[in-house]
Amino acid sequence: MTTRDVIRASVERIPVSTNSAAWLPEARADLVVAPAEMPVPGPGELLVRTRAVAVNPLDEVKQHTGNLMYRWLPYPVVLGEDVAGVVVAVGRGVTRFAPGDRVVAYAVGMERGSRHHAEGGFQSFVVVREGLTAPVPDTLAFHDAVVLPLAVSTAATALFQNDHLALPPPTVPRRAEPAPGRGTVVVWGGSTSVGSNAIQLAAASGHRVAATASPRNHERMRELGADVVVDYRDSTAVRQLSDALEGDDVKGILAVGTGSGAPAVALAVATGARRVALASPAVSFAELPRRGGPSAAAVRTLTRMGASTALTQLTARRHGITASFVWGSTLMSNEVGRMLWHDYLPRALADGTHACAPTAEVVGEGLGAIQTAIDRLRAGVSATKLVVTL
Repeated sequence: MTTRDVIRASVERIPVSTNSAAWLPEARADLVVAPAEMPVPGPGELLVRTRAVAVNPLDEVKQHTGNLMYRWLPYPVVLGEDVAGVVVAVGRGVTRFAPGDRVVAYAVGMERGSRHHAEGGFQSFVVVREGLTAPVPDTLAFHDAVVLPLAVSTAATALFQNDHLALPPPTVPRRAEPAPGRGTVVVWGGSTSVGSNAIQLAAASGHRVAATASPRNHERMRELGADVVVDYRDSTAVRQLSDALEGDDVKGILAVGTGSGAPAVALAVATGARRVALASPAVSFAELPRRGGPSAAAVRTLTRMGASTALTQLTARRHGITASFVWGSTLMSNEVGRMLWHDYLPRALADGTHACAPTAEVVGEGLGAIQTAIDRLRAGVSATKLVVTL
């Protein structure tokens, strides 16, 4: 009897009559653990018993700022994008997975057109889409795999989608050296969750990779595939990179991290790059008060964001640069989603080509620990993904 057969036999004995979720009951409230309806997988969907979840800035921003983002979500709502666990049931037409399979998936309950409750990640049983799911090897722990979904999806959208950097797809195993003629890709914000995955994907696509990160993370950036790394906080970072890349054919720049757009566009001007993918807002929302209604802080934040965004776009257009904003979930309706979740990730995780980065830090166990993780995220983390096990 194989390991998978044992797991499947165990899954058949799992009671699936009850479910619980960490609900966001109203704007700016703390999460509340309460019963939830048991989701039923539809065509092309899986029902997964969740074993680990990770928290993302989207979760923190939605909770903290109310309806500034994701206005279409009805309260109460289940947040959460990153899930890993065991398949307990499959919907009609599913061919890649069966009950008992260990999987990692991008839960899209926060997106328009989704089943917001059934597909929200912060619950014991969650519905995920076959096209946004990959198998987890037996050698890989759920809490390590769960750092990937939203980050790797956003990175892939930015790098490979035709309206962003439009790079050729990555290969497995990853090339030992950049492919001739592929040029260079810059990841501004390499130690972020998105950046750590973008470095690996760009290298696997055959490109030389340059990145920015704090000095303590430089060696890790090189391990992930970066050839050139500079400190983004250095006032000469743009010049350092442009000097290091002199003569290179810079195919594009991915800007990750608050305020990364302006230096990324400046670097594009200096290097002759024609595409910049913007994956983060121009300013931080940290100053916004966790309450409704108008406030001086909200006016200041939104005014700075508008002004900074407009200036970045104006600079880009003046120099013939396309600077486009990235929405990570768009890959679920185009060829990039299949390339990533069907073709690349299963093989890359199986042979260890793609590292689960950044490093997972388990901050607690059970749905009640998710609020603790979000609070920790708001306080600030570096080169780390906060994870809760279930």
